Amino acid sequence: MNLNLTNKNALVCGSTAGIGKATALVLAQEGANVTLAARNEDKLKAVLSELSNNGSQKHSYVLADFTNPLQVAQAVAATKNHYHILINNTGGPPGGAIVDADVSAFAKAFTQHLQTNHLLVQTVIPGMKELGYGRIINVISTSVKQPLDGLGVSNTIRGAVANWSKTLANELGSFGITVNNVLPGATATGRLSEIIQNKAKKTGKTIEEIETAMQNASPAKRFAQPEEVANAITFLASERASYINGINVPVDGGRTKSL
Repeated sequence: MNLNLTNKNALVCGSTAGIGKATALVLAQEGANVTLAARNEDKLKAVLSELSNNGSQKHSYVLADFTNPLQVAQAVAATKNHYHILINNTGGPPGGAIVDADVSAFAKAFTQHLQTNHLLVQTVIPGMKELGYGRIINVISTSVKQPLDGLGVSNTIRGAVANWSKTLANELGSFGITVNNVLPGATATGRLSEIIQNKAKKTGKTIEEIETAMQNASPAKRFAQPEEVANAITFLASERASYINGINVPVDGGRTKSL
């Protein structure tokens, strides 16, 4: 299946590592013009140099600190691009039991995830409406279907983002704009390594023991690779997914117990 994203402009947040970087690479392979967004300029330049280019693609980047939603939105608006595709993606909140979480952790995560997502959507929606084409894809977590132990703040905020997304899907569908969530399971990224290391410290188990237990929780008996999640995101970003709207798509090897 040729997804053919030629002449489509895609904004990919958190695109210097992990799922965000993998998504940027796959979108570029499918012909999209990719704008990277992250806060480390050296890493942005490095990823920019890795993006496929058929000779006519125009790739770029914007500096964006997702703890400052207004700055992110202003940086994107300054590109003056009409974006067909928006990938909302940023690192998750620190782990820990919810009962021990400081109230400020909820406010920080809400700002970084929901408020930033919202301002970005408000920035790109006028262009999407003008184009008659829009794909908004939020990279969240399987915790919106099944809360994960030890990720109390993340579980809470991810659920808020999922409901915000569904509401948007209802409001924007008539404009040719779809809004969907991709829910990665345990994926081989720096974020997963941090979670494993924290679990090892708290439980006294070895990293290998933690990894094995997490892999065995999935019928696939392994971690996902970032590009496997990126492939699902890229399909949802394409014209082929025009009638898929307002859903959560787990990419977790079957780990989530609910349908």
